Amino acid sequence: MRKALYILGDLDDSDLIWLAKAGSVIHPKAGTEVIAAGNPINDLFIVTSGDLEVITPARKRIAELGVGDVVGEMSFVEKRSPSVSVQTKSDCRLLAIPRAALFEEFARNTGFAARFYRALAVFLSDRLRGMTEYGDDEVENELDEAILDNLHVAGGRMLRLIDILEGRVTA
Repeated sequence: MRKALYILGDLDDSDLIWLAKAGSVIHPKAGTEVIAAGNPINDLFIVTSGDLEVITPARKRIAELGVGDVVGEMSFVEKRSPSVSVQTKSDCRLLAIPRAALFEEFARNTGFAARFYRALAVFLSDRLRGMTEYGDDEVENELDEAILDNLHVAGGRMLRLIDILEGRVTA
């Protein structure tokens, strides 16, 4: 759930509620290709349960994803088709947020846009650092100080998002 902290730590409660309402929950079974390399995607996904893997066109697994991870973020930022595929390793629950709905909300709510893009930038920065800091477990397991300040808030937001999506609480 560490990755969720980057996204949800910067968003506020109204952003969380908007994401839950604008998105739809999908339940891909194990072995389902959620994103196919070379094919455009129209949604940004947040993993709320299950495990996925990122696979190159040569079928090499390069990453594993889990609860709190964002999927499709690079194509969202760059507007290019993905160069890798993402496949479920287990049955999953994903929040699929339409790209068009996000852009409409960004135009309407610039504060949300700023918070969302900042969170995405920190998320991507952490991913890049994790890939380039070889053999330094101490650095790899550190959380950014700004994230530590929002740790309890972000963790609570992730749990609240899951509760909203499962219908245990209303938005």
